[in-house]
Amino acid sequence: MTDDRLPLAELMAKTGDGDFLRTIAESVLQIIMEADVDGLVGAGRHERSGDRTTWRNGYRDRSLDTRLGTLNLKIPKLRTGAYFPGFLEPRKTVEKALVAVIQEAWIAGVSTRRVDELVQAMGMAGISKSSVSKLCKDIDERVHAFLKRPLTGDWPYLWLDATYLKVREGGRIVSVAAIIAVAVNTEGKREIVGLHIGPSEAEVFWSDFLKDLARRGLTGVKLVISDAHEGLKAAITRVLSATWQRCRVHFMRNALAYVTKGQNTVVAAAIRQVFLQPDHAAATQVWRQVADQLRVRWPKLGACMDAAEHDVLAYMTFPEQHRVKLHSTNPLERLNKEVKRRADVVGIFPNEDSIIRLVGAVLLEQNDEYQLQHRYMQIEGMAALATPIIEEVQPLQITPKAA
Repeated sequence: MTDDRLPLAELMAKTGDGDFLRTIAESVLQIIMEADVDGLVGAGRHERSGDRTTWRNGYRDRSLDTRLGTLNLKIPKLRTGAYFPGFLEPRKTVEKALVAVIQEAWIAGVSTRRVDELVQAMGMAGISKSSVSKLCKDIDERVHAFLKRPLTGDWPYLWLDATYLKVREGGRIVSVAAIIAVAVNTEGKREIVGLHIGPSEAEVFWSDFLKDLARRGLTGVKLVISDAHEGLKAAITRVLSATWQRCRVHFMRNALAYVTKGQNTVVAAAIRQVFLQPDHAAATQVWRQVADQLRVRWPKLGACMDAAEHDVLAYMTFPEQHRVKLHSTNPLERLNKEVKRRADVVGIFPNEDSIIRLVGAVLLEQNDEYQLQHRYMQIEGMAALATPIIEEVQPLQITPKAA
Protein backbone atom coordinates (compact mmCIF):
# COMPACT_ATOMS: atom_id res chain seq x y z
CA MET A 1 0.00 0.00 0.00
CA THR A 2 1.07 3.64 -0.43
CA ASP A 3 3.45 5.01 2.14
CA ASP A 4 1.56 7.86 3.76
CA ARG A 5 4.50 9.16 5.74
CA LEU A 6 5.75 12.55 4.58
CA PRO A 7 9.04 13.63 6.14
CA LEU A 8 8.89 17.31 7.04
CA ALA A 9 12.60 17.81 6.35
CA GLU A 10 12.18 16.47 2.81
CA LEU A 11 9.39 18.98 2.05
CA MET A 12 11.38 21.88 3.50
CA ALA A 13 14.32 20.93 1.34
CA LYS A 14 12.17 20.93 -1.80
CA THR A 15 10.68 24.36 -1.40
CA GLY A 16 11.25 27.75 0.11
CA ASP A 17 9.39 29.20 3.07
CA GLY A 18 6.92 31.05 0.81
CA ASP A 19 5.64 27.88 -0.86
CA PHE A 20 5.98 25.59 2.13
CA LEU A 21 2.31 25.44 3.17
CA ARG A 22 1.10 25.16 -0.41
CA THR A 23 3.47 22.26 -1.06
CA ILE A 24 2.33 20.48 2.11
CA ALA A 25 -1.29 20.88 1.04
CA GLU A 26 -0.56 19.46 -2.42
CA SER A 27 1.32 16.49 -0.95
CA VAL A 28 -1.35 15.70 1.64
CA LEU A 29 -4.14 15.77 -0.94
CA GLN A 30 -2.06 13.63 -3.30
CA ILE A 31 -1.59 11.04 -0.54
CA ILE A 32 -5.32 11.02 0.13
CA MET A 33 -6.07 10.38 -3.55
CA GLU A 34 -3.46 7.62 -3.81
CA ALA A 35 -4.93 5.89 -0.75
CA ASP A 36 -8.45 6.13 -2.22
CA VAL A 37 -7.30 4.60 -5.49
CA ASP A 38 -5.46 1.80 -3.69
CA GLY A 39 -8.77 0.84 -2.12
CA LEU A 40 -10.60 0.92 -5.47
CA VAL A 41 -7.91 -1.07 -7.28
CA GLY A 42 -7.42 -3.58 -4.46
CA ALA A 43 -3.65 -3.18 -4.53
CA GLY A 44 -0.99 -0.55 -3.94
CA ARG A 45 1.14 0.99 -6.63
CA HIS A 46 3.40 -1.66 -8.29
CA GLU A 47 1.92 -4.29 -5.94
CA ARG A 48 0.89 -7.74 -7.19
CA SER A 49 -2.35 -8.96 -5.70
CA GLY A 50 -5.02 -11.50 -6.54
CA ASP A 51 -7.64 -9.12 -5.15
CA ARG A 52 -6.95 -6.51 -7.82
CA THR A 53 -10.12 -5.32 -9.64
CA THR A 54 -8.55 -2.90 -12.13
CA TRP A 55 -5.32 -1.11 -12.99
CA ARG A 56 -4.07 2.41 -12.82
CA ASN A 57 -3.93 4.36 -16.07
CA GLY A 58 -1.86 7.47 -15.51
CA TYR A 59 -3.02 10.86 -14.20
CA ARG A 60 -4.94 13.92 -15.30
CA ASP A 61 -3.98 17.38 -14.11
CA ARG A 62 -6.40 19.40 -12.03
CA SER A 63 -5.85 22.71 -10.24
CA LEU A 64 -7.62 23.66 -7.03
CA ASP A 65 -7.85 27.31 -6.00
CA THR A 66 -7.47 27.76 -2.25
CA ARG A 67 -6.52 30.49 0.21
CA LEU A 68 -2.95 29.12 0.06
CA GLY A 69 -2.86 29.64 -3.69
CA THR A 70 -3.46 27.35 -6.64
CA LEU A 71 -2.70 23.69 -5.87
CA ASN A 72 -1.58 21.61 -8.83
CA LEU A 73 -2.92 18.07 -8.34
CA LYS A 74 -2.68 14.87 -10.34
CA ILE A 75 -5.87 12.83 -10.19
CA PRO A 76 -5.25 9.11 -10.78
CA LYS A 77 -7.09 7.50 -13.71
CA LEU A 78 -8.29 3.88 -13.93
CA ARG A 79 -8.51 1.56 -16.94
CA THR A 80 -12.05 0.58 -15.99
CA GLY A 81 -14.34 2.69 -13.90
CA ALA A 82 -13.70 6.23 -12.78
CA TYR A 83 -12.29 8.00 -9.78
CA PHE A 84 -12.92 11.55 -8.62
CA PRO A 85 -11.80 12.68 -5.15
CA GLY A 86 -14.60 13.68 -2.81
CA PHE A 87 -12.81 16.77 -1.51
CA LEU A 88 -12.97 18.33 -5.01
CA GLU A 89 -16.77 18.19 -5.19
CA PRO A 90 -17.17 21.48 -3.32
CA ARG A 91 -15.23 23.12 -6.12
CA LYS A 92 -18.49 23.43 -8.01
CA THR A 93 -19.62 25.91 -5.38
CA VAL A 94 -16.22 27.57 -5.31
CA GLU A 95 -16.31 28.03 -9.07
CA LYS A 96 -19.78 29.56 -8.93
CA ALA A 97 -18.67 31.93 -6.20
CA LEU A 98 -15.60 32.95 -8.18
CA VAL A 99 -17.66 33.51 -11.32
CA ALA A 100 -20.10 35.62 -9.30
CA VAL A 101 -17.22 37.73 -7.95
CA ILE A 102 -15.87 38.30 -11.44
CA GLN A 103 -19.32 39.11 -12.82
CA GLU A 104 -20.12 41.55 -10.05
CA ALA A 105 -16.71 43.19 -10.36
CA TRP A 106 -17.25 43.65 -14.08
CA ILE A 107 -20.77 44.99 -13.57
CA ALA A 108 -19.46 47.36 -10.90
CA GLY A 109 -17.26 48.99 -13.51
CA VAL A 110 -13.97 47.15 -12.98
CA SER A 111 -12.00 46.73 -16.19
CA THR A 112 -10.98 43.25 -17.39
CA ARG A 113 -7.37 44.05 -16.56
CA ARG A 114 -8.29 44.96 -13.00
CA VAL A 115 -10.47 41.86 -12.76
CA ASP A 116 -7.38 39.85 -13.64
CA GLU A 117 -5.45 41.61 -10.89
CA LEU A 118 -8.30 40.92 -8.48
CA VAL A 119 -8.21 37.21 -9.24
CA GLN A 120 -4.46 37.09 -8.77
CA ALA A 121 -4.77 38.93 -5.46
CA MET A 122 -7.08 36.12 -4.34
CA GLY A 123 -4.17 33.72 -4.77
CA MET A 124 -5.25 32.29 -8.13
CA ALA A 125 -3.58 32.08 -11.48
CA GLY A 126 -5.44 35.00 -13.06
CA ILE A 127 -7.97 35.05 -15.85
CA SER A 128 -7.86 36.21 -19.46
CA LYS A 129 -10.06 38.88 -21.03
CA SER A 130 -11.80 36.28 -23.17
CA SER A 131 -12.56 34.20 -20.08
CA VAL A 132 -14.09 37.22 -18.35
CA SER A 133 -16.31 37.83 -21.37
CA LYS A 134 -17.46 34.20 -21.43
CA LEU A 135 -18.22 34.24 -17.73
CA CYS A 136 -20.16 37.48 -18.03
CA LYS A 137 -22.42 35.97 -20.69
CA ASP A 138 -23.93 33.91 -17.89
CA ILE A 139 -25.59 37.13 -16.73
CA ASP A 140 -27.73 37.18 -19.87
CA GLU A 141 -30.33 34.76 -18.55
CA ARG A 142 -31.00 36.85 -15.45
CA VAL A 143 -31.00 40.13 -17.37
CA HIS A 144 -33.39 38.93 -20.09
CA ALA A 145 -35.74 37.45 -17.52
CA PHE A 146 -35.84 40.83 -15.78
CA LEU A 147 -36.29 42.91 -18.93
CA LYS A 148 -38.99 40.61 -20.36
CA ARG A 149 -40.94 40.02 -17.14
CA PRO A 150 -44.74 40.49 -17.27
CA LEU A 151 -46.10 43.78 -15.95
CA THR A 152 -49.32 43.66 -13.95
CA GLY A 153 -51.77 46.35 -12.89
CA ASP A 154 -51.93 49.97 -14.04
CA TRP A 155 -48.93 52.26 -14.41
CA PRO A 156 -50.16 55.88 -14.52
CA TYR A 157 -46.74 57.51 -14.94
CA LEU A 158 -43.95 56.55 -17.33
CA TRP A 159 -40.52 58.22 -17.65
CA LEU A 160 -38.35 57.71 -20.72
CA ASP A 161 -34.80 58.94 -21.10
CA ALA A 162 -31.84 58.11 -23.32
CA THR A 163 -28.18 57.50 -22.56
CA TYR A 164 -25.91 57.48 -25.59
CA LEU A 165 -23.23 54.80 -25.90
CA LYS A 166 -20.68 53.87 -28.56
CA VAL A 167 -20.81 50.50 -30.29
CA ARG A 168 -19.04 48.84 -33.21
CA GLU A 169 -21.33 48.23 -36.16
CA GLY A 170 -20.21 46.99 -39.55
CA GLY A 171 -16.61 48.01 -38.95
CA ARG A 172 -17.64 51.51 -37.83
CA ILE A 173 -18.10 53.08 -34.41
CA VAL A 174 -21.57 54.54 -34.05
CA SER A 175 -23.58 56.14 -31.27
CA VAL A 176 -26.77 54.42 -30.15
CA ALA A 177 -29.38 55.37 -27.59
CA ALA A 178 -30.04 53.15 -24.60
CA ILE A 179 -33.62 54.10 -23.70
CA ILE A 180 -34.54 53.36 -20.09
CA ALA A 181 -38.19 53.24 -19.01
CA VAL A 182 -39.23 53.76 -15.39
CA ALA A 183 -42.86 53.62 -14.28
CA VAL A 184 -44.89 54.12 -11.12
CA ASN A 185 -47.89 51.90 -10.40
CA THR A 186 -51.10 52.76 -8.59
CA GLU A 187 -49.48 51.71 -5.30
CA GLY A 188 -46.96 54.50 -5.71
CA LYS A 189 -44.07 52.04 -6.19
CA ARG A 190 -41.38 52.74 -8.77
CA GLU A 191 -39.93 50.08 -11.08
CA ILE A 192 -37.63 49.93 -14.07
CA VAL A 193 -39.83 48.41 -16.76
CA GLY A 194 -37.79 48.39 -19.94
CA LEU A 195 -34.58 48.91 -21.90
CA HIS A 196 -34.26 49.37 -25.64
CA ILE A 197 -31.28 50.04 -27.91
CA GLY A 198 -31.50 51.95 -31.18
CA PRO A 199 -31.71 55.36 -32.89
CA SER A 200 -33.73 57.61 -30.58
CA GLU A 201 -35.02 59.92 -33.32
CA ALA A 202 -36.86 57.25 -35.33
CA GLU A 203 -40.61 56.96 -34.77
CA VAL A 204 -40.46 53.24 -35.57
CA PHE A 205 -37.97 52.79 -32.76
CA TRP A 206 -40.27 54.43 -30.23
CA SER A 207 -43.34 52.60 -31.48
CA ASP A 208 -41.63 49.21 -31.26
CA PHE A 209 -40.43 49.94 -27.73
CA LEU A 210 -43.83 51.12 -26.48
CA LYS A 211 -45.61 48.21 -28.19
CA ASP A 212 -43.27 45.79 -26.44
CA LEU A 213 -44.07 47.40 -23.09
CA ALA A 214 -47.80 47.15 -23.87
CA ARG A 215 -47.47 43.46 -24.81
CA ARG A 216 -45.81 42.78 -21.48
CA GLY A 217 -48.75 44.33 -19.65
CA LEU A 218 -48.01 48.05 -19.32
CA THR A 219 -51.53 49.54 -19.13
CA GLY A 220 -53.26 52.53 -17.63
CA VAL A 221 -50.53 55.00 -18.65
CA LYS A 222 -51.83 58.57 -18.35
CA LEU A 223 -48.66 60.65 -18.57
CA VAL A 224 -45.33 60.00 -20.31
CA ILE A 225 -42.41 62.24 -19.34
CA SER A 226 -39.46 62.56 -21.71
CA ASP A 227 -37.33 64.90 -23.78
CA ALA A 228 -38.60 66.16 -27.15
CA HIS A 229 -37.42 63.29 -29.35
CA GLU A 230 -38.63 63.21 -32.93
CA GLY A 231 -41.40 60.68 -33.42
CA LEU A 232 -41.99 60.12 -29.73
CA LYS A 233 -45.23 62.09 -29.41
CA ALA A 234 -46.89 60.29 -32.31
CA ALA A 235 -45.82 56.93 -30.87
CA ILE A 236 -47.21 57.82 -27.44
CA THR A 237 -50.58 58.85 -28.88
CA ARG A 238 -50.81 55.85 -31.18
CA VAL A 239 -49.65 53.12 -28.80
CA LEU A 240 -50.54 54.34 -25.30
CA SER A 241 -53.17 57.06 -25.88
CA ALA A 242 -51.46 59.03 -23.12
CA THR A 243 -50.56 62.67 -22.52
CA TRP A 244 -46.97 63.72 -23.15
CA GLN A 245 -45.02 65.86 -20.69
CA ARG A 246 -41.98 67.53 -22.21
CA CYS A 247 -39.12 67.56 -19.72
CA ARG A 248 -39.05 71.03 -18.17
CA VAL A 249 -35.29 70.97 -17.61
CA HIS A 250 -34.57 70.08 -21.24
CA PHE A 251 -37.00 72.75 -22.43
CA MET A 252 -35.20 75.43 -20.39
CA ARG A 253 -31.91 74.48 -22.00
CA ASN A 254 -33.45 74.68 -25.46
CA ALA A 255 -35.16 78.00 -24.72
CA LEU A 256 -32.06 79.67 -23.30
CA ALA A 257 -30.18 78.79 -26.48
CA TYR A 258 -32.08 81.69 -28.13
CA VAL A 259 -30.72 84.16 -25.55
CA THR A 260 -27.28 85.66 -25.14
CA LYS A 261 -25.31 84.15 -22.29
CA GLY A 262 -25.38 87.35 -20.25
CA GLN A 263 -29.20 87.34 -20.21
CA ASN A 264 -29.68 83.68 -19.31
CA THR A 265 -30.23 84.31 -15.60
CA VAL A 266 -32.87 87.00 -16.15
CA VAL A 267 -34.80 85.03 -18.77
CA ALA A 268 -34.68 81.80 -16.76
CA ALA A 269 -36.04 83.62 -13.69
CA ALA A 270 -38.91 85.03 -15.76
CA ILE A 271 -39.89 81.62 -17.14
CA ARG A 272 -39.67 80.00 -13.71
CA GLN A 273 -42.44 82.30 -12.50
CA VAL A 274 -44.78 80.10 -14.52
CA PHE A 275 -43.89 77.01 -12.53
CA LEU A 276 -44.66 78.70 -9.22
CA GLN A 277 -48.36 78.99 -10.05
CA PRO A 278 -50.85 76.88 -8.07
CA ASP A 279 -52.81 75.41 -10.97
CA HIS A 280 -52.88 74.87 -14.72
CA ALA A 281 -55.05 77.89 -15.53
CA ALA A 282 -52.83 80.32 -13.65
CA ALA A 283 -49.68 78.77 -15.11
CA THR A 284 -51.07 79.12 -18.65
CA GLN A 285 -51.93 82.76 -18.10
CA VAL A 286 -48.48 83.64 -16.73
CA TRP A 287 -46.80 81.60 -19.48
CA ARG A 288 -48.45 83.69 -22.20
CA GLN A 289 -47.63 86.92 -20.44
CA VAL A 290 -43.97 85.97 -20.14
CA ALA A 291 -43.85 84.80 -23.75
CA ASP A 292 -45.28 88.11 -24.97
CA GLN A 293 -42.74 90.06 -22.93
CA LEU A 294 -39.78 88.03 -24.16
CA ARG A 295 -40.76 87.94 -27.84
CA VAL A 296 -40.25 91.71 -28.12
CA ARG A 297 -36.48 91.22 -27.77
CA TRP A 298 -36.19 87.54 -28.72
CA PRO A 299 -38.84 86.64 -31.31
CA LYS A 300 -37.55 83.08 -31.72
CA LEU A 301 -37.78 82.49 -27.98
CA GLY A 302 -41.38 83.71 -27.99
CA ALA A 303 -42.22 81.32 -30.84
CA CYS A 304 -40.50 78.49 -28.96
CA MET A 305 -42.63 79.14 -25.90
CA ASP A 306 -45.80 79.27 -27.99
CA ALA A 307 -45.02 75.88 -29.48
CA ALA A 308 -44.08 74.23 -26.19
CA GLU A 309 -46.79 75.64 -23.92
CA HIS A 310 -49.15 72.67 -23.71
CA ASP A 311 -46.39 70.07 -23.55
CA VAL A 312 -44.35 71.75 -20.80
CA LEU A 313 -47.41 72.49 -18.64
CA ALA A 314 -49.17 69.14 -19.09
CA TYR A 315 -48.12 67.97 -15.60
CA MET A 316 -50.08 70.84 -13.99
CA THR A 317 -53.37 69.02 -14.66
CA PHE A 318 -52.31 66.04 -12.53
CA PRO A 319 -52.56 65.64 -8.73
CA GLU A 320 -50.65 68.32 -6.85
CA GLN A 321 -48.90 65.75 -4.62
CA HIS A 322 -47.22 64.23 -7.68
CA ARG A 323 -46.27 67.32 -9.69
CA VAL A 324 -42.81 67.79 -8.18
CA LYS A 325 -41.76 64.47 -9.74
CA LEU A 326 -43.73 64.76 -12.99
CA HIS A 327 -42.33 67.89 -14.64
CA SER A 328 -38.99 66.43 -15.79
CA THR A 329 -36.89 63.33 -16.30
CA ASN A 330 -34.77 64.23 -13.26
CA PRO A 331 -35.88 61.02 -11.45
CA LEU A 332 -33.86 59.17 -14.11
CA GLU A 333 -30.76 61.35 -13.95
CA ARG A 334 -29.07 59.49 -11.11
CA LEU A 335 -29.76 56.17 -12.79
CA ASN A 336 -28.35 57.42 -16.09
CA LYS A 337 -25.19 58.65 -14.38
CA GLU A 338 -24.65 55.23 -12.83
CA VAL A 339 -25.14 53.57 -16.21
CA LYS A 340 -22.63 55.95 -17.81
CA ARG A 341 -20.11 55.46 -15.00
CA ARG A 342 -20.05 51.74 -15.53
CA ALA A 343 -20.29 51.92 -19.32
CA ASP A 344 -17.32 54.31 -19.50
CA VAL A 345 -15.09 51.48 -18.29
CA VAL A 346 -15.88 49.60 -21.49
CA GLY A 347 -15.65 52.66 -23.74
CA ILE A 348 -16.71 51.11 -27.05
CA PHE A 349 -19.03 48.12 -26.86
CA PRO A 350 -18.39 45.26 -29.32
CA ASN A 351 -22.12 44.84 -30.09
CA GLU A 352 -25.60 45.73 -28.84
CA ASP A 353 -25.90 42.47 -26.89
CA SER A 354 -23.00 43.53 -24.69
CA ILE A 355 -24.77 46.84 -23.99
CA ILE A 356 -27.92 45.03 -22.90
CA ARG A 357 -25.85 42.70 -20.72
CA LEU A 358 -24.09 45.45 -18.79
CA VAL A 359 -26.81 48.11 -18.69
CA GLY A 360 -29.47 45.47 -17.98
CA ALA A 361 -27.48 44.17 -15.03
CA VAL A 362 -27.14 47.70 -13.65
CA LEU A 363 -30.89 48.22 -14.01
CA LEU A 364 -31.63 44.89 -12.34
CA GLU A 365 -29.47 45.87 -9.39
CA GLN A 366 -31.12 49.30 -9.11
CA ASN A 367 -34.63 47.88 -9.41
CA ASP A 368 -33.93 45.61 -6.43
CA GLU A 369 -33.04 48.73 -4.44
CA TYR A 370 -36.29 50.39 -5.50
CA GLN A 371 -38.25 47.50 -4.03
CA LEU A 372 -36.66 48.08 -0.63
CA GLN A 373 -37.52 51.77 -0.57
CA HIS A 374 -40.69 53.51 0.54
CA ARG A 375 -43.40 54.52 -1.91
CA TYR A 376 -42.07 56.88 -4.54
CA MET A 377 -45.38 58.75 -4.75
CA GLN A 378 -48.19 59.35 -2.30
CA ILE A 379 -50.92 56.79 -2.80
CA GLU A 380 -53.57 59.36 -1.84
CA GLY A 381 -52.99 61.24 -5.07
CA MET A 382 -53.61 58.13 -7.16
CA ALA A 383 -57.35 58.30 -6.42
CA ALA A 384 -57.53 61.71 -8.10
CA LEU A 385 -56.36 60.20 -11.39
CA ALA A 386 -59.82 58.68 -11.89
CA THR A 387 -61.58 62.06 -11.66
CA PRO A 388 -62.84 63.93 -14.75
CA ILE A 389 -60.12 66.57 -14.42
CA ILE A 390 -57.67 64.27 -16.17
CA GLU A 391 -60.00 63.93 -19.11
CA GLU A 392 -59.83 67.70 -19.69
CA VAL A 393 -56.20 67.36 -20.71
CA GLN A 394 -56.96 64.96 -23.56
CA PRO A 395 -56.98 67.73 -26.22
CA LEU A 396 -53.36 68.47 -25.18
CA GLN A 397 -52.11 65.02 -26.11
CA ILE A 398 -50.49 66.27 -29.29
CA THR A 399 -50.22 69.70 -30.84
CA PRO A 400 -48.87 70.55 -34.28
CA LYS A 401 -46.78 73.38 -32.85
CA ALA A 402 -44.92 71.40 -30.22
CA ALA A 403 -41.24 70.90 -30.73
